[in-house]
Amino acid sequence: MNTETRRGRVAGASIYTLTSLPLTVFSFSLVLTGLTAGIGLAVVWVGVPLLAATLVGARGLAQLERVRLRRLLGDDVPPARYLRPGPDDSRVRRALLPLRDPQAWLDALWSIVALVTSLVAFTLTVTWWALTLGGLTYWFWQGWLPDLDGTLAGLLGLGDGRTMASLVNLAVGVVALVTLPWVVRGSARLHAGLATLLLTTRGTLESDVDRVEVARSSATAAEAAQLRRLERDIHDGPQQRLVRLQMDLGRARTHLAEDPERAAEALESAVRQATDTLDELRALSRGIAPPLLVDRGLAVAIDDLASRATVPVHVDVNLPGRPDPVVEQTAYFVVSEALTNVAKHSGATRAQVTLQVAGDALYVDVLDDGVGGAHPAKGTGLAGLARRLEGARGTLTIDSPEGGPTVLRAVVPWRAG
Repeated sequence: MNTETRRGRVAGASIYTLTSLPLTVFSFSLVLTGLTAGIGLAVVWVGVPLLAATLVGARGLAQLERVRLRRLLGDDVPPARYLRPGPDDSRVRRALLPLRDPQAWLDALWSIVALVTSLVAFTLTVTWWALTLGGLTYWFWQGWLPDLDGTLAGLLGLGDGRTMASLVNLAVGVVALVTLPWVVRGSARLHAGLATLLLTTRGTLESDVDRVEVARSSATAAEAAQLRRLERDIHDGPQQRLVRLQMDLGRARTHLAEDPERAAEALESAVRQATDTLDELRALSRGIAPPLLVDRGLAVAIDDLASRATVPVHVDVNLPGRPDPVVEQTAYFVVSEALTNVAKHSGATRAQVTLQVAGDALYVDVLDDGVGGAHPAKGTGLAGLARRLEGARGTLTIDSPEGGPTVLRAVVPWRAG
């Protein structure tokens, strides 16, 4: 972190803590008064709309705090999730909706308890800035002070002279300056931590639930599409060849005694059909986890894919171990589909497959020197690949300008959990 960035963070944290106390004093007074009056008057129904109005006010103050967290501290604050009125809700039900909203009550709770953390943060920040500025400039403004006994230097037994007092205060200022970033940012984090807990946790959890739902839907859709594709390919290819094989074998059996030459021709045709059927079944199995992947891992399975590709493929796999099975299968499917597209659509003369782990993610890169122009909307299997990656909480990016080269990158969590 450079000096300018460090200064910016200290300044942002200082502004955040110094403005927190006035804001929380106002929110504490407003929300506590509103809740107390609303609860006290609830028996005569006047307090019910007052409570709802108080929660609306707390929501506005909470939204202001989220903006402050984002602007002054640079936090990644997710949007809040509040209940939305239904299309058939009456005006009364809409007006009283905050009373049923858990996040609105969390906002009100923050408005009350945040006064404690803001007071602590404000006190620490003001104290450290005062020690820093006062100690570093004491030598300048001490001349306007009267000669008083009991200076800090005297209390420490170092003498009561102005020079010694200046040196002692300068030392205090230097120590305060060195520790200022930690104290100020720590004070800001003390107050921001409470705000994060009460104002953003629920939104974060609901966002995570939404991502899980999207991932599950994408995985279901991808598996369904893959199953339909497999069923169609089996029906159009191996199934028809097996029917032809059955007919050839039946014809060979019929002519075996009367016409051995025709029987031999039928058997030869049956052998060709069996060979072609086996080749098609092997091609179809590439999108399914093969025994080689299960038994020996991703690196060996990718090498096997590369050896069967129609263009030379350089493989560079650098993995610290074996990921979860679902991650292995997803990465294998990515490479298999990518190499299939290279063979069918790219016109490439060579390709490269790279697998590496960075942080907690597995990066799968497939590069080819083909004509480019690859896009999921063109129906080359990339759309299904993107859906399958979404199901594994991964992402797909494609850089394929016209004329090439094409770089396909898939990023998937190293551990499925």
